Amino acid sequence: MNHDNKPTQSVPIVRMKHICKSFGRVQVLKDVELEIFPGEVHILAGENGAGKSTLIKILAGAYPDFEGTIEIDGKSVCPRSPQEATALGIAVIHQELSLVPSMTVADNIFLGRSMTRHGFVQDTLQKTEARRVLGLLGLDLDVDLPLETYPIAIQQLVEVAKAMSIQAKVIIMDEPTSALNATEVQKLFHLIAELKAKGYGIVYITHRMEEIEEIADRISVLRDGQYIGSAPASELPMPKLIQWMVGRAMEQHFPRHLPHIGEDRLRVEEFSLDLDQHRGKPVVNKVSFSVRSGEILGIGGLRGSGASELLMGLFGAYGHAAQGTVKLNGQALQIYTPRQAIDRGIALLTNDRKATGLVPSMSVIANVTLADLNRLSPSGWRRPEHERQVTQELGQAINIRAASLEMEVNELSGGNQQKVVLAKWLQTNPQLLLLDEPTRGVDVGAKYEIYQLMNEWTAQGIAIVLITSEMPELLAMSDRIVVMHRGQITAAFTREQASAEAILEAAMGKTYHLNGNHFGKESNV
Repeated sequence: MNHDNKPTQSVPIVRMKHICKSFGRVQVLKDVELEIFPGEVHILAGENGAGKSTLIKILAGAYPDFEGTIEIDGKSVCPRSPQEATALGIAVIHQELSLVPSMTVADNIFLGRSMTRHGFVQDTLQKTEARRVLGLLGLDLDVDLPLETYPIAIQQLVEVAKAMSIQAKVIIMDEPTSALNATEVQKLFHLIAELKAKGYGIVYITHRMEEIEEIADRISVLRDGQYIGSAPASELPMPKLIQWMVGRAMEQHFPRHLPHIGEDRLRVEEFSLDLDQHRGKPVVNKVSFSVRSGEILGIGGLRGSGASELLMGLFGAYGHAAQGTVKLNGQALQIYTPRQAIDRGIALLTNDRKATGLVPSMSVIANVTLADLNRLSPSGWRRPEHERQVTQELGQAINIRAASLEMEVNELSGGNQQKVVLAKWLQTNPQLLLLDEPTRGVDVGAKYEIYQLMNEWTAQGIAIVLITSEMPELLAMSDRIVVMHRGQITAAFTREQASAEAILEAAMGKTYHLNGNHFGKESNV
C-alpha cells in the first residue's frame, strides 16, 4: 500500500522517481521514490534490508546501473560515480566515518580534492579554508593536528565540515549517533538545526525512534524494497510509523512482562578494575550491586562511564586486573578468563558484534557453535550434522532469517547478525546474560523480537544485566537501574523511581540518596 502526503512547499532539491535496482535475479528496489526539500530533515525509515542503503548509494553515485530518474534542482541527472555525485552537491556521512585518523584535520576536509596550483598543494590556502568552514559550525580546531587527536563526536563534525566545503546541497547522515553519548547527540542535533536554517536538505537514517520524534520534519518509509509512503512527521505518530515499517501493528514498543524475580543470581561486592596498574584511577572503582534470577538490571551512563569495562571484567576479559568479590548463586568465584566465565554459566554480548561477537567470514553454523565446541565435540571430533541440528533449533527458536545456515554471517542483516550472537551464547546454557547494547544497529522489528526474547529468558530464570544508551529502552525494559559515572555507581532506581532526567543527572556525576541509602563510591544495590 502506498501512503502519500506530498508537501506543498518549494521545489525539491532532489527528486527520485520510479527507482528500481536488481543484483542478479534479486530485485532490491521496486518503483521507489524520494523527494528532498531545502531546510528539511527527511527521515528515511525502514527495517534492515528495506533498501535504504541501496537507494542512498544510487543517489551518491555508487550504483550507476539502475532504472528510474533523478532530478537535482529540476534537471535530470545520472551520477555515475561518487565524484560526480559530489560535484552535483550530494554529500554522504557514513556510519563508519570515511576519514583518515592519522591525517590532519585540514587534509581530511579536503580529502581526495586537494586545493592545488601547477600541481602543488596550496597548503596555506587549504588550512585557511578549513578554518573558515569549521568556523561556520562553531568549531575552533587546530587544523594542523591529526584528526585522531579529537574524540569521535568532533571527527563526525569534521565530516560535516567536509560536506559543507564541497558546497553540498544535500547531506545524507547514516546512523550518525551510533558512537555518540547523549550530550554529543544533542550537539549534533543543534548543528542539524543550523544546517536546516542555512537551507541544506538533510536525509537522516536511524533506527532510534526517539531521534525520529525529536528532529524529523518529514518521513519516508521503505519496506522490502518498496516505497510505502511519505508524510510530515506531525501526521505520522509512532505506532503508525512502526506499522508502515514492519507491515503489522505492535501492541507495545517495549513489551516488558512482569517478571517472577527469585533469589540473587549475581552479587558483586567492591569490584574494581585497574587497567593502568596503579598509574591512574581505576576504570571501575569499588562497585557493588546484585541481580536476581528473572530480573533485568539496567545500567545507565555516558560513554566512558566504565559500564562496558565492568561487564568485560565480570566476564574475565581483563584477567587479574579485576579485583573484588563475585558470587554466582551464592558461591564466590574467581574468573580470570572468558572460558572460566562461560563454564560457570556467564555469557557476554559485547557492544561491537562485528569486532568481538562474530567471525563475519564464517558461516551461521560456525558462529552459533563457536563458544561451546568442547561440549558439542566431547571426543575432540567435530560432528557437523549435530552442529547443524543445534543451530537449526536455536535459529528457529529466536527467528534467525537466513537463506542458508552455511552462508557467511556478514551477508545477514544487522538484526539477524545480533540474533546469531545471542544464539551462540544461548547454546552455552547461561544463568547470567551480560548484554551490552543488544539492539544497537538493528531495526525496529528486530528490536521488538529481542525484547520478546529477553522476556522469555527471564521467565526461564535467567538474570540479565543490560547496558543501553537508548533511554526509552533502559526505562522500559529494566526492572531496576543503576547509573555509573567515572567508574562508580552514582544512583540506583526502582522502575517506579526512574526518570530520564534523574538518570542523566546521575550519569553526569550527581549522587542520589534513595530510601535512606547513599548510592555512590561504595554502592550496595
